[in-house]
Amino acid sequence: MYRPEGVFVAMATPMDGDERIRLDEVERQVRRFELAGADALFPLGTNGEFFALEYGEKIEVLAAVMESASRETVKCAGVGCVTTRETVALAREAEAMGVDAVAVITPYFAALSQDQLYRHFTAVADSVSIPVILYNIPQRTGNSIDFETAARLAAVENIAGIKDSSGKLENLRGYLETVPDGFAVLVGSDGLILEGLRAGAAGCVSGMANATPELVVAICRCWKAGDEAGAESAQARLSNVRRILGLGNPNSIVKQAANLLGQPLGPCRSPGRIPDGTLDRPIAEILSECGYTVPGSQAEGG
Repeated sequence: MYRPEGVFVAMATPMDGDERIRLDEVERQVRRFELAGADALFPLGTNGEFFALEYGEKIEVLAAVMESASRETVKCAGVGCVTTRETVALAREAEAMGVDAVAVITPYFAALSQDQLYRHFTAVADSVSIPVILYNIPQRTGNSIDFETAARLAAVENIAGIKDSSGKLENLRGYLETVPDGFAVLVGSDGLILEGLRAGAAGCVSGMANATPELVVAICRCWKAGDEAGAESAQARLSNVRRILGLGNPNSIVKQAANLLGQPLGPCRSPGRIPDGTLDRPIAEILSECGYTVPGSQAEGG
C-alpha cells in the first residue's frame, strides 16, 4: 500500500473575478508544482476551499488535476464533508477517477465523540480500496483526533497516515509516539516542517507552497540529503514569509500573495474574499523583505 511521504501541495482553487473556477489555471498550477519538485498534489483541501465548492465543482477540479498531472506525481483528493454519506460518495468518485489516495478531514460544526470520529473514518475506509489519510485541524473544525483514536484507526488496513494541522509540535509528536511504525504522520503547519521531519514525520502538506513552492521543497530535499544548514535556511525564510498570515484568513492571504507574485489564483470565494487592493501593500512589503520581487509594487525586492 502507498505510504504518504514527501511534499504535498495543498492546492488553492483558482477563480476569476466573478469567483468562477478557472480549470485552465488549475492545470497550469499542476505543471508549476511538478516543476518545483513537489511529490504530491492535494486538491480540495482547506486551501482549496472545499467548504465553499459545490459537489459538481469538486469533481471538475479533481478531473482537471488528474488530466494534467504526470503519472509519477501522487494525486491525493480531499473528500471530507460534513456527513459520512457525502464523504463516502465523494471518496468513491475520486477512486473511480484514479486518485492515489484520499484525505478525510474531521466533520465540522457538530461536536463529535472519539467513537463517532472512529466510525466516520472507518466507514470511508471501508468504502474504497485506496489509502486514506486522516486530517486533523481542530482549530477549524472543532473536532480533534485523539492519539489513541489515531492508533486505533492505524490498524485499519487502508488508513495509511494522518495530516496534523494543529500547529502544535507536541501534538505531532504525540501521534508519532502513539501510532505504529509505517503509519505516516505528515506536518500540516508550514512553520513546523523541519521540526516535524526531525521528530520523524514522513513529509508535509503545505498551503504556503501555493506562493513559495521552492522553499517548501528545499526544506524537505535538504533534510533528506543530510544538509541540515540548507534545511534550516529554507525553513527560516519560509517562516519569515509566513508573517503574511497575521494579516487575515490564511487561505485568502496565501492566495493574494501568490497573485502578487504573478500566479493568477484569483480571489477566495465570498465571504472570504479580500476587497481589491486592501492588503496588497502590507503583503508585498513582507514578500519584498524576504527577497521576492512583487511586480508593479512600490516594495519590490531582489
